[in-house]
Amino acid sequence: MKRRSLLSAAAALPFAAVPAWAQDSKPIQIIVPFGPGGSGDISARMLAEFITRKTGRNVVVDNRAGGNGIIGVEAARIAPADGSVLLLATTSTHLANPSLFRKLPYDPARDFRLVGSFGPGSTYMLVRPDAPWKTLKDFVAAAKAAPGRINYGHFNATSKVTAALFAHEAGIELAAIPYKQVSQAMTELIAGQTQVVFTDTVAGDSFVAANQLRALAAHSDTRLKRYPDVPLIAETYPNFTIRGGFLGIAVPAATPVDVQQRLNALINEAVTTDPIRSRLEGFAFAPARVSLKQLADFEREEREKWKGYVEIAQIEVQ
Repeated sequence: MKRRSLLSAAAALPFAAVPAWAQDSKPIQIIVPFGPGGSGDISARMLAEFITRKTGRNVVVDNRAGGNGIIGVEAARIAPADGSVLLLATTSTHLANPSLFRKLPYDPARDFRLVGSFGPGSTYMLVRPDAPWKTLKDFVAAAKAAPGRINYGHFNATSKVTAALFAHEAGIELAAIPYKQVSQAMTELIAGQTQVVFTDTVAGDSFVAANQLRALAAHSDTRLKRYPDVPLIAETYPNFTIRGGFLGIAVPAATPVDVQQRLNALINEAVTTDPIRSRLEGFAFAPARVSLKQLADFEREEREKWKGYVEIAQIEVQ
């Protein structure tokens, strides 16, 4: 499924069609199943501001990090199914985790419904600015010369599987170092405790812009407009086709369809209206309107792909 095919236009319902949700004065909570500073946190806070401005309802972002997103997802799963609690859904929580855990306490297909998307994203392969590898070829050559001596930091399923799949495609052995959240992985990379981190461009952009970290390569459909000199991993390894980070909004499955439709229309408006649209595009995301059906189809198809990625990367299921 092509990256942008997910985001073909979907007609937004008129807000007046479902007035009950809009008139509700109950605060809205957006649970982010990862720590502050990551792509999900940044996106959720942009959406929270938009919803407050549009509806007048107070919106609180609640970071609940831990367990590859499982802790936060579980909190959302048992929340009231009335549109007052939203979940920041990610590649890790909704696409990868089902293939990484034998006894996952939730089933994204059974327990949740996607109601919005910030658009598919792109990925940075980050190293320190003074790292000895100037090109992807240099990095791979060094890794082949010292198997297991170069390590990567990972903080969720997406960063772990992406790094493992790259190692598989390049024919190298990398050591994995787990972190609880993206900020810890970035801090350790800057300090030289790890040598490389794969992360989506939203979470990594500020570090690259500030020259704290260097993008050795990227993964996207085309070279990033902001950094056209950064090569794509697929230019060297055409079989590296793993999708960049997905960010969306989900609600408990029992949420009434009219509320799901209202939220879908609201999120569609948010991500296609400045300043959110411009910020997402600046992060190399591709925001556009998407329907509930398109979201369901995307989730089902991508989850099957991630099952294959985990198998190819030979990641041990926990």
